[in-house]
Amino acid sequence: QVQLVESGGGLVQAGGSLRLSCVASGRTFSTYSMGWFRQDPGKEREFVGAIRNNGVHTYYASSVAGRFTISRDNAKNTVYLQMNSLRPEDTAVYFCAASSHGVGRSDYEYWGQGTQVTVSS
Repeated sequence: QVQLVESGGGLVQAGGSLRLSCVASGRTFSTYSMGWFRQDPGKEREFVGAIRNNGVHTYYASSVAGRFTISRDNAKNTVYLQMNSLRPEDTAVYFCAASSHGVGRSDYEYWGQGTQVTVSS
């Protein structure tokens, strides 16, 4: 069992930056690929990006590529989402998720509770 806790959300003006963190419980964090998703009320959950367990390979949705960066620190059981050049359309609840299989959107077995990001225009 893996428990995930996100933090770092908040209110920011358009063009600003935020860094989200997701801390995982357990000793096997380094074996999991990690993903970030977001969801706005009334919309489907959207894939934001993912990082393989070794931290070498990352993947991004086209809507955030070049603005967002995913990284991880396996020694701290933490994955990060650095968000730059934020736009109002980035407003959503952001979730981290863990997968022992891969980075496909249906592969994630564990989810955090989410953290709200609001970008004002």
